[in-house]
Amino acid sequence: MAQSSQGEKTGSRTAIGSPEIQRTQSAGALIVPGRRSTLPSGGFGRMDPIAMHARARRLSQPLAFAAVAAVIAVVLFASATPSALYGLYEARWHFSTPVLTLVYSTYAVGVLASLLLIGGLSDHAGRRPVLLGSLAVLLAAMGVFLVARSVAWLFAARALQGLATGAALGAGGAALLDLHPSGDTRHASLVNGVASASGIGAGALISGAIVEFLPDPRVLPFLLVAIFIVLLILAISILPEPVAYRRPATWRPQRPSVPLPTRGAFVLAALGVLASWSLAGLYLALGPQLTSVLMHSHGQFAGGLAVCLLSAPSAVAQLVGRNLSNRTLTSVGASLLALGMVLTAASLSVSSAIFFLSSAAIAGVGFGLAFMGALRHLSSAIPDGCRGEVMSAFYVVAYVAISVPAVAAGFAAPYLGLTDTFQIFAGVVVMLAVAVVVGGLRIESPEHSQSPHTVAGPNSTQEQSQSELTHSSICT
Repeated sequence: MAQSSQGEKTGSRTAIGSPEIQRTQSAGALIVPGRRSTLPSGGFGRMDPIAMHARARRLSQPLAFAAVAAVIAVVLFASATPSALYGLYEARWHFSTPVLTLVYSTYAVGVLASLLLIGGLSDHAGRRPVLLGSLAVLLAAMGVFLVARSVAWLFAARALQGLATGAALGAGGAALLDLHPSGDTRHASLVNGVASASGIGAGALISGAIVEFLPDPRVLPFLLVAIFIVLLILAISILPEPVAYRRPATWRPQRPSVPLPTRGAFVLAALGVLASWSLAGLYLALGPQLTSVLMHSHGQFAGGLAVCLLSAPSAVAQLVGRNLSNRTLTSVGASLLALGMVLTAASLSVSSAIFFLSSAAIAGVGFGLAFMGALRHLSSAIPDGCRGEVMSAFYVVAYVAISVPAVAAGFAAPYLGLTDTFQIFAGVVVMLAVAVVVGGLRIESPEHSQSPHTVAGPNSTQEQSQSELTHSSICT
C-alpha cells in the first residue's frame, strides 16, 4: 500500500502502477507524462491485444535508430546531388558563376532559417512529426528539380531543400541520442558522424557518375533520391516517438540556445565543427573544379571523386578511431586536418593531381576525427529535455562554417583564380584547426568518468523522471 501511495500522481509525476503507464509500457515504451520516454522497457503485466497491435506497428528500437541514421545520410546525400549538375544547368540556361554561387547560398540560408525558426520544435512537438515534415518538404524539392525549366526553379528547389535539411538534421541528431538501444551517446555520435560523411561523399560521387555515364542526367539523380525519401517516410511513420511530453510549440525566430552547463562543451564542439565543415565547404566549392583541371578532365565524375576522397577517409577514420578519447580525437584530428590542408595547398603549386587527392584524403581523416571528437564531447553534456535545441545550435555553426567559405570562394575565384583562392581559404582553415588543437588538449576526457546512459528499470523510474524534469527545466 505504501508503494501505491508513493507512486501516486503528484504534479508532473505519474504513478508507476497507473493504467496509463501500464498501457503505454505494454506497447513498447515506458512513457511518463512530463518527461522524455525511455525505450525500451521491460513491461508490466500481460500485453493486451490492442497494445500488441500498437507495438507491431512500431519499429523496434535498433531499427528506429538505423532509420534515423539513414535520414541524416540521405538528407546530406541529397544536399550534394545537385552539385554535379550545375555545369549542365549553366550550359543550358547560360547563367554566370556568381549566379551559381547564389543558388548554393540560397540552400545555406534555407538551412540556417530552418534551424533558427524551428530548431527546437522537435523538443516540443516530437521527433517523428518533424522528421516526417522535413522529408515531405525534401521530396517536394526533388520534384522541383525534376521539372526545373530555368534558373529560377533552382533557387526554389534549393530553398526548399535547405529548409528540409535544417529541420531534419536538428531533429535527427536529437533522435539518435534518444533512440540508441543502450543510451550510449558516444556510439550515437559515431553513427551521426559516419552517416554525415558517407551521405555527402556518396551523393557527390554517385550523382557525378550518373551525369557522366548514364542517360537523363537531369532526371535520374533526383529520382534516385526521391525513392530513398519515400522509403524513409514509410519507415519514420512507424518510428516510436521518444518525446512523450508535448509542450506548446513556438514559431517565432529564436536565437540558438545552449544550457549554461553545456556551454563549455559547446564552445569546443563549435571550434571543431568550424574547422572541419569549413574544410568541407571549401572542397565542395572548389574541389571538383580543381580536380578537373589537375586531371585534365571535363567530366563530372572527377569532381565527385575529390569530394568522395575527402568524405570516405573521414567515415573510415571515425570507425577506426571510435575507442579513442575525445581529447585524442579532437587534437589529433585537427592536427591532421591542418597538415592535409598545407599539403593540399602545396600540391596546387606543383600541379600534381595525385598529390592533391592524397592530401585531400589526409585532410579527410582529420576532418572525421575532429568532427567526431567535438560532437561526442558535446553529446555527453546535453540534457535530455533540450537535445533538439542544442543539436540545432550545433548545426547552425556547422552550416555557417560550410556555407561562408563556399559562397566567398565562389565569388573570389573568378577574380583571384582557383589556385590562389583555395590557398587563401586553406590558410584560414589551418588557423581554425590550430585553435581546435589547443582546445582539444584542454579536454579532461570526462567520458572516462561517465558511464553511458542506461535505460531505467521499474525501480528507478521516479528518480529518473525527476532527473529528466530537472534537465528539462535547464533548457527552458
